[in-house]
Amino acid sequence: MQSNEEVLQSLPSDSRLASRTAIVTGSTSGIGEATARVLAASGATVVVSGRDATRAQAVVDSIVASGGAAHAVTADLSGSYSELRNFARAATEVLGGRVDILVNNAGVYPVMPTALLADGDLDEVLATNIRAPHVLVAELAPAMAERGSGSIVNIGSWMSRVGIPVGAMYTASKAALEQMTRTWAAEFGPRGVSVNTVAPGATATPGNAADADTLAAMAAGTVAGVPVRPVDIAFAVRFLASDEAKFVHGTVLDIDGGITNTRLS
Repeated sequence: MQSNEEVLQSLPSDSRLASRTAIVTGSTSGIGEATARVLAASGATVVVSGRDATRAQAVVDSIVASGGAAHAVTADLSGSYSELRNFARAATEVLGGRVDILVNNAGVYPVMPTALLADGDLDEVLATNIRAPHVLVAELAPAMAERGSGSIVNIGSWMSRVGIPVGAMYTASKAALEQMTRTWAAEFGPRGVSVNTVAPGATATPGNAADADTLAAMAAGTVAGVPVRPVDIAFAVRFLASDEAKFVHGTVLDIDGGITNTRLS
């Protein structure tokens, strides 16, 4: 099987998202970076966002080098309400005043016993994983609905529907995002905006590289047998953002190698 980077380096160009614009939060590495690159390969002009301007520009440069279009807009999504709204406005402006696709990918994931979760980490989970998507949807979805078209894809987690002995706040935040997906689908769907969630399984990203052995052990008992690649998540996001998914509303698409819904023994 090809590595994540090998797939991204050899992405074929197509026009299924031509003339559309997209914001992908937390897209300086991992799932977000893969999503930005896949959307751009299909013709979308993408805002790459993260806290680090240098890393954001590096992703933009890789997209442009492959023939795509992208802009870097830095943001700390755990910041204030005004900072979140300023980010939405700045991203909309560099995209020419129109956002067709919003991918709420940015998230923090402290997975530890409840008693060990620091107050600051708890606040950051709530701010980044729940508050930021809510504020961005509130800022951007009404314009999509007024135009009668748009797509919002939230990045959830397989752990939102499985009880594990650690990570109560992280898993609860992803369960909250899934429920917001269903509510937003009902709220904005009748006016042409699709809202869905992609739920990754055990995914190998730069952010969890130190836990590679743990990820491999988790994936060993799945149908796939190996961890999910970020690009696999990106392909699912692209599908949900495309015209091929016109009748997909309020769903959770598991890209998890079967970890949630199957057992081999």
